[in-house]
Amino acid sequence: MPVREILLLGNPLLYQRCADVTKEEAPLLRDTVCDLHDTLMAFREKHGVGRAIAAPQIGLMKRVVYMHIDTPKVFINPHLTDLSESMIEIWDDCMSFPEILVRVFRHKSVTVEYRDMEWRVQSLRLEDDLSELLQHECDHLDGILAVSRAIDGRSFAHVSQRALLES
Repeated sequence: MPVREILLLGNPLLYQRCADVTKEEAPLLRDTVCDLHDTLMAFREKHGVGRAIAAPQIGLMKRVVYMHIDTPKVFINPHLTDLSESMIEIWDDCMSFPEILVRVFRHKSVTVEYRDMEWRVQSLRLEDDLSELLQHECDHLDGILAVSRAIDGRSFAHVSQRALLES
């Protein structure tokens, strides 16, 4: 499948809420998932980062997230529940603005309820970096970008400054 163009910061589609995937549409997602995989892998090869991608980042306004860390995982119509009161502060990055880091607060742990590719209901408890990752991707499905969640006006940095931020 082709590597798709990733929509960049400022594209109006990135600020729109995505529609749910219906059961009838689920079998048609295979090509989309392949496109998400290929696009994520190409981004990772070029930039050295990238763990997940949301469908609206390639212009498909459906509630689908593709994550590939050790193995691929598809989240259809994900919904976050049981958000911890405990928060973590991170420098968030995004494929839609690959040169910018944004300091945000995220919940330390969440539960994600979703459908898998066979349309079965699944639930997964996530902690720390996986928790913040799914929060970031689910924000994309709601038309919310990390830049909208910046802690304050000094919460932006160029990616070249990452080492300074982590010291």
